[in-house]
Amino acid sequence: MANYDDQYEIQKLNYKSLEGFSEKQISFHHDVHYAGYVKKRNEVHSKLKTVDKAAANANYSEFRSLKKEETFNASGQLLHELYFEMFGGDGKYTDDMPLIKKINEDFGSFENFKLEMMATAKAARGWAILAIDPTDNKLRAFLADVHNDGAVWGSIPIIALDVYEHAFYVDYGPDKAKYLEPFFSNLDWKKLNERYIKFQNVYKK
Repeated sequence: MANYDDQYEIQKLNYKSLEGFSEKQISFHHDVHYAGYVKKRNEVHSKLKTVDKAAANANYSEFRSLKKEETFNASGQLLHELYFEMFGGDGKYTDDMPLIKKINEDFGSFENFKLEMMATAKAARGWAILAIDPTDNKLRAFLADVHNDGAVWGSIPIIALDVYEHAFYVDYGPDKAKYLEPFFSNLDWKKLNERYIKFQNVYKK
């Protein structure tokens, strides 16, 4: 029997506002949108316990719909938890950090990395994600238009840049580009570096 007993908890924030992000913006984003993905993931799991699996069908079935929403809400939960966890810093880093060394190695320079991430963010409808590519262990900026579409199987996200309108519209209206600078200036590179160190050798050959 599949395990649908898990019920997930909404992770609390240790800040209410950030430089360039109002308390209202963060509250809407965290308490409404992110919390909604966690709640719906739990609801989907509850329904998957009793859904008629014998009626599963690729054209349409309740089981198919629930399985699609399972990945949408699970990915929405996980990406948002990474997003909110990354903040609390001043955007500063040191060149001796393994993550910064890897960024410079794979992108040529930090400036090239930032340009790539910002271009990906401007082109995306959902997420720009810096992730470890399982093919060759390199860092790459991937584009996802929705939570569960655009990911590379096996990739490990290090930075999750949310560009859904709910991430910035309260403070910046339709000006997505203006939102990107405070995103970078609030990153906690110590946390990001620790995350990279944790996963850096998963695909090392």
